[in-house]
Amino acid sequence: MAVVVEQTLPFAPSSLDLHNPERWNHLLPLIRPTIQTIRTAKGQNILVDLALANIRFVHVVAIGKPGNFSSKLLDDRNVTAVATEQSSPGLLTAQDIQKAVQSAGAAKEQGIVVVRAGKQRHVEAHGLGIVEVESAGELEQDHILHLLGNATEACRTSIHQTTELLNLFVKSASTAHSRFHVEKAEGNAAVLHAEGVAGFEKAKHAVERDLKHVMKAHAAQEGEVTYSVHYSDVNGLSRLENYIIAGEIAQYFNSQSVPYHLSHSTILNHSDAARGFSISICPIPSHYLSAQAKPQVDTHAASQDDSNPRTLLSPSNAKMSFDDTEVRKRIQSGCHAVIKAESIITEYDTIVGDGDCGYTLRDGAKQVLSFIESKDLTRLPEIVAQLVSELEVNMGGTSGALYCIYLTALAGALATETSVPKALRVALEQLMKYTRARLGDRTMMDALIPFIDTLESSSDAQKAIQKLQEGVEGTKRMEAKLGRSTYLDESATRGVPDPGAYGLLVLLEGMVNC
Repeated sequence: MAVVVEQTLPFAPSSLDLHNPERWNHLLPLIRPTIQTIRTAKGQNILVDLALANIRFVHVVAIGKPGNFSSKLLDDRNVTAVATEQSSPGLLTAQDIQKAVQSAGAAKEQGIVVVRAGKQRHVEAHGLGIVEVESAGELEQDHILHLLGNATEACRTSIHQTTELLNLFVKSASTAHSRFHVEKAEGNAAVLHAEGVAGFEKAKHAVERDLKHVMKAHAAQEGEVTYSVHYSDVNGLSRLENYIIAGEIAQYFNSQSVPYHLSHSTILNHSDAARGFSISICPIPSHYLSAQAKPQVDTHAASQDDSNPRTLLSPSNAKMSFDDTEVRKRIQSGCHAVIKAESIITEYDTIVGDGDCGYTLRDGAKQVLSFIESKDLTRLPEIVAQLVSELEVNMGGTSGALYCIYLTALAGALATETSVPKALRVALEQLMKYTRARLGDRTMMDALIPFIDTLESSSDAQKAIQKLQEGVEGTKRMEAKLGRSTYLDESATRGVPDPGAYGLLVLLEGMVNC
């Protein structure tokens, strides 16, 4: 499995100027035109969303350090005001915030909750209608913002109930933080947990470890509670990785038959570039927070005999027949070629990418060889479908995801089409629904598309390989339009083929010329 440990930043921190509060003060009003900048008597700026001035709920104000605001402030619309914490000309107090928010026409009666990201949890009342809560870091601040935006209506309209909710959080919340580790453990990718470094084969194992650690503090609960669960991806996990983590968390609580409410945010840690995830959990009485409804299972498709994957992929329904010896020889030849070329692919990807493409393709090739060893390849459509489940676990990175999508579509096409070129075409069309990459974008598509086009039109595998080679050679002169290479100057990529395209060339050359 290939794991990207450190975040990839397209610009230097000095160029981004993330710690300059003026950046936030100028950018947020551009994102939300309803925001007005209110200047306090101490010369500090508070950004007030006028669209929320007349809401009937308790007003929420978030205070954070410049550059460390999370995505929750962009995604959630329950935050009335935002301010950056500054050391001068003076500490921004809850009273300062109340005056600023009221001057914008808000918070006359409903009350204000000030949520500050700090180091130690505590709740403090500042007179009638003003409550301040300090969290232990950005993760807990995001969790509190989620709670305040999704609590029951009775809670959100009452400053008293809101204060009780915050006191419960400060008393009961527990957290776990995990970072991807540079070194492997037990031969697998590793995560640095609270209990030390641990290797994992599947994301499920890493997430479960943290969940069990956090849930130790909540073993015995009295009365009806909803577990408020918030997780943050740290330093830029992909959307796919976030879906996987969210799915594993949901599956864990569903398996325990425990009611829960799940939320997510993205956090940037500028002092540590390691990527990872953090989880915060707090049991909340159900009259303050309702559980999320479970998604409805679609039983219609499962009830149709002709939609069963085993039925569709069965050799009895296939329009092509497959010779085990021939298919096995071609697959083995292609995989061995990829394994042998790993160092070259890695070298190319080190120059123009994240440096993991060679490892990803090599590990995938090894998994394929191991998987087909005891399989009957006359049942090729069914075997390819089964193979995808193995590769999803063992192939990381963009290449791994694209190969899995393509092979999933290919499995079905091999069972329904009358020739391999036609099946390759159908799978390509499916893949193009999931990626914007096309010819000329300097990706593996510059190799795959001309290969399939030529093979389908001529049925000449050698001619198709020649067109594939020309496509890979062409990537040396292309400007990258997608992927990590887009962050680089064109001069840095000139003369170097796209690693994914080159890896595909090695694979298909091996399969055709065996």
